[in-house]
Amino acid sequence: MESAELIEYYRRRAGEYEAIYAKPERQSDLLLLKKKIAEILKHAAVLEVACGTGYWTTVIFFFAGSVTATDLAQEPMNIARAKPYPKNNATFVEADAYALPESLGRFDAAFAGFWWSHVPRQRIAEFLASLHARLEPGARVLLLDNLYVGGDSTPVTEVDAVGNTYQLRTLADGSRFRVMKNFPTKEELRALLPVPVHYRALQYYWLAEYRV
Repeated sequence: MESAELIEYYRRRAGEYEAIYAKPERQSDLLLLKKKIAEILKHAAVLEVACGTGYWTTVIFFFAGSVTATDLAQEPMNIARAKPYPKNNATFVEADAYALPESLGRFDAAFAGFWWSHVPRQRIAEFLASLHARLEPGARVLLLDNLYVGGDSTPVTEVDAVGNTYQLRTLADGSRFRVMKNFPTKEELRALLPVPVHYRALQYYWLAEYRV
């Protein structure tokens, strides 16, 4: 799925996106992830990539010194902006993850939740270069995404020539989208990211942390 198609998918899905977080079986994983975010991003100036509807933004802002949340899809970001941020430390900027502008400034931490799986394998280096250019030396980066869980995850229906995997997803309005969704292994992540990489697999999610 090209970027424009992915943006259209998340624009159409915006109103139903957070239903996935209500699944009872995922609550213990989500609680642990929120505790980890609080620990790693506490007091930091955080750049959030692909914030979507702001589910994780509302977690980050509470512990961080500030959070600048970015996305290219307006509909999800409108939902994110409308949420309460009583510390007044959350800023929202429309920005391309592959070309994060200098005007954003520089940050001592970054967070990308459920974005890595949508980055084509052939564009990973491009994304990391864009992200790292916005970070101070020694900044902490936290990546969070889905594990593939048989019987629970949407089945993979296609694999392309470079190894990107795809799912066929149906939205509440009946529309169907072919969505690229990659499920990297711990070894793949460690080969692609600056070392050392601290990786943890839960039941439904993986979490990776490193410094630039």
